[in-house]
Amino acid sequence: MIQQDIKHFQMVDTPLEDIPKIHKTLRETFTSHKTLPIPYRQHLLLQLARMLQENHKAFSSAIHADLGKPPFEVYIGEINPMIDRAIISARRVPEWARERSYEGHADLPEPQKAWKPKVVPTPKGAVLVISPWNYPLILSIQATIGAIAAGCTVCLKLSEVTSNYAGCLQQLLPKYLDQDVIRVVCGGVPEVTKVLELKWDHIFYTGNGTIARIIAAAAAKHLTPLTLELGGKSPVIVDPKCDLELAAKRTLWGKVTNCGQICVSPDYVLISPSALPRYIDGLKKAYEEMYPADQGAALGSDSYAHIINLQHFNRIKGLLEKTKGKVLMGGRMDEERLKIEPTVILVKEGDVLLESETFGPILTIVELEEEGFIRKACDWVSERDHPLVLYLFSTDEQIQDEVRRHTTTGGLVFNDTFMQLDVKVLPFGGVGESGYGRQILENTFECFSYERSTVDIPAAAEEKIILRYPPYTDHSFKVECEPGLNVKIPESTPEGGLQV
Repeated sequence: MIQQDIKHFQMVDTPLEDIPKIHKTLRETFTSHKTLPIPYRQHLLLQLARMLQENHKAFSSAIHADLGKPPFEVYIGEINPMIDRAIISARRVPEWARERSYEGHADLPEPQKAWKPKVVPTPKGAVLVISPWNYPLILSIQATIGAIAAGCTVCLKLSEVTSNYAGCLQQLLPKYLDQDVIRVVCGGVPEVTKVLELKWDHIFYTGNGTIARIIAAAAAKHLTPLTLELGGKSPVIVDPKCDLELAAKRTLWGKVTNCGQICVSPDYVLISPSALPRYIDGLKKAYEEMYPADQGAALGSDSYAHIINLQHFNRIKGLLEKTKGKVLMGGRMDEERLKIEPTVILVKEGDVLLESETFGPILTIVELEEEGFIRKACDWVSERDHPLVLYLFSTDEQIQDEVRRHTTTGGLVFNDTFMQLDVKVLPFGGVGESGYGRQILENTFECFSYERSTVDIPAAAEEKIILRYPPYTDHSFKVECEPGLNVKIPESTPEGGLQV
């Protein structure tokens, strides 16, 4: 079933009148308990993997048509991880969904052990996944994997901006997965507005804070829980004593991947005056190695994606026109091919490039004073919205600890950029303005399930709980209430905490 020609995969907007019907079907399927059996969930997950494996060329071609993304980036950053994580989820879901007994818990009173206390991971129901355009495959499929593993039914609203990918998935998914369990909705504002009018049991949104507020307001009308995977201005702090050439190369790689159109792209660099010249030299050297001038540099390279569309091209172009900073590298553009080469700009506080996430190939540099540089960098980060990730280039464990203690970010990465996404066993997500909730493998499963507590109080417990019934007496108070007031509270100090 390998497809290479994407002409057959044209996105078709979902009729507005069909959206409530889709919602009804997904809810009816969930209430039928069709998705509860673990073997069925495993089969659906493996069908997702088969769809990606058997049609990888079609998906790669579609994403290249939308973003100009090099196939290498599509496979290493989207297709391959999703095949892998679908298979892992199929193998691990019996463990994730297994009920957990608390009969042996250290804090459980002896009489309550007979009550069989346990927790059962339970699917939330019919859920909505709203995915963005910048990494269209992984950001639609990853949440879907978790929802299926949890036993939910899924409405997947794809971005109309990446219409080739949307059309590809819209037509291929029904060939592999039950349409009573997962449905794709395509279209723009009218379609997503209609979807948000309906009551879902969980909404998983990836995108920007402005749209997240609209989605959160719509969810609030139904008290629907949310996972928000947002972004923000992810900073880079450069310790003057680090390997500056390597730090520059790894920062630039994080910036040029997908032309900077990713939520964890390094947005700006905080650096000391003594380190700046060598760091800039490192950026220039790395740029020449990645995009040799005699091969057309970045604008002529097949290893460099383009800006998604003219609207975003003009947005980034406008930032470059408005900045009062000094261009240290790059700045050239090719509007016809929607390409802007990696551009490094030295700015001062208050510059337009520091106002919001650039979401493009602009790397902003900010110089901070040499004395007390690390603490000043931490203060700079802490005084702004909490970013999705902070990158620190330093092998000094004391500096690493200082940055850890004095900043608040979704993630913290030492001595590289971007690679935290490859560590699939760790939770990924933001804090504050960069979002809330966690994902990847078991963490995504937990987004779409909840821990249902159960106890079974036997008739034999009656003699232990008989005093709970009215009329209340001095005797019942003395037996049931006084012991809780007379418990000895351990000694403690501000320095040592609990004194054992």
